[in-house]
Amino acid sequence: MRVDLLSPYDAVSHRYWRTQLVQGLPDFEFTTWTMAPRYFNWRVRGNALQLSSLLNAEKRPKPDLILATSMTDLATLKGLVPSYNSIPSLVYFHENQFAFPAKEPDAHRIAAQITSIYTALAADRVVFNSVFNQDTFFSGARALLARMPDAVPKGFFDQVRSSTKVLPVPLAESTKSPQIPRNARRGIIWNHRWEHDKGPEQLYAIVAAYVDRGGSGPFHLLGQQFRVVPEAMSASIKLLRSHGLLGHVGFIEDRLKYFALLGKSRYVLSTAHHEFQGLAVQEAMAEGCTPVVPDALVYPEYVPATSRYQSPEEAAELLVTDAPENPSMLVERYTWQRQAVLWRQLLHESQSPVTL
Repeated sequence: MRVDLLSPYDAVSHRYWRTQLVQGLPDFEFTTWTMAPRYFNWRVRGNALQLSSLLNAEKRPKPDLILATSMTDLATLKGLVPSYNSIPSLVYFHENQFAFPAKEPDAHRIAAQITSIYTALAADRVVFNSVFNQDTFFSGARALLARMPDAVPKGFFDQVRSSTKVLPVPLAESTKSPQIPRNARRGIIWNHRWEHDKGPEQLYAIVAAYVDRGGSGPFHLLGQQFRVVPEAMSASIKLLRSHGLLGHVGFIEDRLKYFALLGKSRYVLSTAHHEFQGLAVQEAMAEGCTPVVPDALVYPEYVPATSRYQSPEEAAELLVTDAPENPSMLVERYTWQRQAVLWRQLLHESQSPVTL
């Protein structure tokens, strides 16, 4: 079975997902088309133009399935690549633009949002990585369409909603790092991008409350960094260092070293303002870290209420309280071992288009 896999904004989670599929499903012949994750607005509106020029220039057998991320402008792409109109298509939503905290002007957001609506309508099948992602997409899409002044067909989007499926990004195979006994684990992991949507201000408030409660650390601030470091991140580093609680700072390129640190840490902390699955938290949980996460977003789908917080003070209290055993069991259903058969089944089923 030949599959064209399109990832025109190949961000970390998108790359993680497609790598799992390509490596884990050798019985499928994937041809991968990717574009770097930069110039977001240009990518969202321009990827069909760029991809179509590449696809039309290729002399090769037609694929049996188109598998595209939701960043793909599939409706326009099908218009520009005539051969794609007769091929079944599946769109995978890692996130959606309706529940994403953006700093951009509303006009830019609407362009990305309505493009994602067209993409969902142009697909034969639509799959989301979480119920939270699915629900916020459809509620946001309906709200946007309700703002259009006229000529919006009634109920046509309900057909898409009724045919969707939820299937998570599978967690990678375990690194088999040594599991340290619970009472020997120390430290807290914060492993997110150093950007505004991952809550650096919330992180600082939790760090301050943790210090006030006499937390013993170490506090590891990991994750991808960029040229501009949020002021709240610098403040957190300074505060932790001044109290002798600062652990590792910065992204760890070596996956074995990264998982080794997860395997001996006690907690994984999230301060995210948006999260559609939470791979970083799930990976840490799989390695034995107890989650301390917001009582919102996708987290209620796999994190018990006893590990969710509603304020920085509640989060700090959880970080100095004895944690429950075996958090890895909470994410066992997300592992590649459990998900591989479901993804294989989905791709085979998707060869037969669903009439929307």
